[in-house]
Amino acid sequence: MKLSRKLTAILLAALAAVSLASCDSASDAASSVQENGEESYKIGVLQFATHASLDNCYQGLLLGLEEEGLKEGENLQIHFENAQNDTGNSDMIAKNMAAEQADLLVGIATPAAMSEYSAAKDSDIPVIFTAVSDPVSTGLVQSLEEPGTNCTGTSDVLPLEEQVKMIRAFLPDASKIGIIYTTSEPNSISQLETLKSIVPEYGFEIVEVGVTNSSEVAAAAATVVAQGADCINNFTDNNVVDNLSIVLQAANEAGIPVFGSEVEQVKNGCLASQSIDYIELGKETGRMAARVLRGEPASEIPVFTVEECSPVYNGETLAALGLTLPEEYADAQDVSTEAE
Repeated sequence: MKLSRKLTAILLAALAAVSLASCDSASDAASSVQENGEESYKIGVLQFATHASLDNCYQGLLLGLEEEGLKEGENLQIHFENAQNDTGNSDMIAKNMAAEQADLLVGIATPAAMSEYSAAKDSDIPVIFTAVSDPVSTGLVQSLEEPGTNCTGTSDVLPLEEQVKMIRAFLPDASKIGIIYTTSEPNSISQLETLKSIVPEYGFEIVEVGVTNSSEVAAAAATVVAQGADCINNFTDNNVVDNLSIVLQAANEAGIPVFGSEVEQVKNGCLASQSIDYIELGKETGRMAARVLRGEPASEIPVFTVEECSPVYNGETLAALGLTLPEEYADAQDVSTEAE
């Protein structure tokens, strides 16, 4: 049976389209190998909020990847997104990244890591996290030593006892430490419980106020001050850190110090901190990411936990509060001259 010219043209066009699609698929499948035969990778990086410690994690991540021979624009493609401290945004971005079939997802801060883990857990896409204080309680891993999930990373467990010792040294007559925390942030809840178990030994009690979003931070700071807190201590709480200027304003008006959870907060006006190096934390995350990209199972790589901290203080804040640097912190670094 002869086909009409019109029908023949239609069939030929359809075959051409199928052939083109097959070529495109083959091209996509081969996109992970460059012309020189070197493997290349695509990763999705989700940062939960914009503040200095998380920015430092991302900077360190890139440095760590580069140390392992993976450089953006050469053999590495990075899709970076910031959730702007919004859990809904975080979940949506993570789902999109998982749908793009990245080789790896990286979550910076607990909410971002949780969003990515949820989005990728039914796929074979591994997740590497950083700046997650308690990955076990969040369900990201089964244990620090043996993650047991397609997820691992680096933890920024705060040196809370060292922090309490520091507060006592700076404020020998203080009795109340104010805490503002987000009730939905697992890190903050875990840190608060740990802090409560530590402070009685040092003669402190906790004045705590929970918030559900950033709009409540100002009122919470005012409440902590009104309840007689002698100081405020920050955790790595994204809502609080994002609104540090508001917390500092309330504390300054009351003439009490704020102790930060890392160096960038101290540069921005907090009195002092037993500080973690978040760039180094990010570097370690980059090294771990490279191991996973090259085939090592995330489930078998132990979570890296920071064990070292360094005391830092802000000399300008110290003077403004009329306080004296304790003798045991004479060698601490004054970061006030490093503030932007």
